[in-house]
Amino acid sequence: MREIGVTLLGLGNVGSGVVRLLTDNAPAIEARLGARVAVRAVAVRDLAKARKVDVDPSIVTTDLEAAVARDDVDIVCELIGGETVARDAVLRAIGCGKHVVTANKALLSVHGDEVFEAAEQADVDVYYEAAVCAGVPIIRALREGLASDRIEQVYGIVNGTSNFILTEMAERGRPFADVLAEAQRAGYAEADPTLDVGGGDAAHKLSILTMLCFGTHVPLDKIHVDGIDSLTPVDFEYADRFGYVIKPLAIAREHAEGVEARVHPTMIPKNWLLASVSGAKNALYVKSYALGPSLYYGAGAGMMPTAVACVSDVIEVSRNVQAQAAGHLPMRSYRRMVNRPVLDHGRLRSRYYMRFGVLDRPGVLGQLANVLGDHEISIEQVVQEGPREAERPVRIVVTTHEATEGNVGHALEQIGKLAAVVEPAVVIRIADAP
Repeated sequence: MREIGVTLLGLGNVGSGVVRLLTDNAPAIEARLGARVAVRAVAVRDLAKARKVDVDPSIVTTDLEAAVARDDVDIVCELIGGETVARDAVLRAIGCGKHVVTANKALLSVHGDEVFEAAEQADVDVYYEAAVCAGVPIIRALREGLASDRIEQVYGIVNGTSNFILTEMAERGRPFADVLAEAQRAGYAEADPTLDVGGGDAAHKLSILTMLCFGTHVPLDKIHVDGIDSLTPVDFEYADRFGYVIKPLAIAREHAEGVEARVHPTMIPKNWLLASVSGAKNALYVKSYALGPSLYYGAGAGMMPTAVACVSDVIEVSRNVQAQAAGHLPMRSYRRMVNRPVLDHGRLRSRYYMRFGVLDRPGVLGQLANVLGDHEISIEQVVQEGPREAERPVRIVVTTHEATEGNVGHALEQIGKLAAVVEPAVVIRIADAP
């Protein structure tokens, strides 16, 4: 039986899952592929580090370049993460004529154009199913399942850590800091959770999704990003009262004049499919011209879900190798990327939830309404609650009709200067089901 040689770069959580899956499912993989996948080399930083799986010590090395260049290796599986070392390793693998499988969303969102161009010139494959939503096969669905359709809008819960935190805050009324600490203890969040709770991880993934859906590269600095750390349990209480749940959404939409791309917590209707996606799960809601809405749901992180995506890519590349089709199939849904403008965030329109902490003085509500009105922001409803004591802040919660981001930003800046406003405003966008 033919063997397909693989080099693994990294033997951490995901690399260990890949080894385990290739070992435990070897008979099924061979039956489906008609070939045997053999790990020829494993490159690691520290030979003495304890491993989660047993690997033949003779194939473990710290010489990354030698592991990549081996003559008996067809596929290099990059699982080290980050940008610099990973970029150099992937480009070296491509230069050596190796096909690449990667789970690295940061690499592709920042250096994707360079990587894909190098792969096309070298006639090799680059597969990256695990880079977005891990075990949810969204990359394959967009590249293949919806290849005949025209995608118009994408709404995604693509960061399991943020979704876990917001679910706990909503269901148990717990403050952000407490739930974040629990997520770190459970392994959902890193010691430095900035990329997750700040929205950076979701932005990396959204950059890849816009490439697949709309055939254009959206730089990370063009994606508007808001984190979830300003939310408090009271915001979830109001969301529930108004008929919404709060979810950490990555949103991309196509317009005649360009592409919209943004990441932020969003209030969505309770009856929308995404509203029921709880815990650390991921989901992507896609609306396309012919099919209409479709939903893709599952485990978006973790050792085995990510390993499933990586090994599936290894199998797919192996099929291409055997069919002598490797390097000849489009890897980005579109054969060529088109530079399309990213819509200025200030021009985008939305409905809004705004929560203000103000001193309970006569005329304060009128001052807020006047500022909002001066900036063409129409109020839908107002709730004022809190202690009736002159020097203790009360809550004023406003929901609005559609307004532009720019007008909202200017209004909030002016409101923040009012003497009676004593707490920073909390603003959450409201999205109706598309």
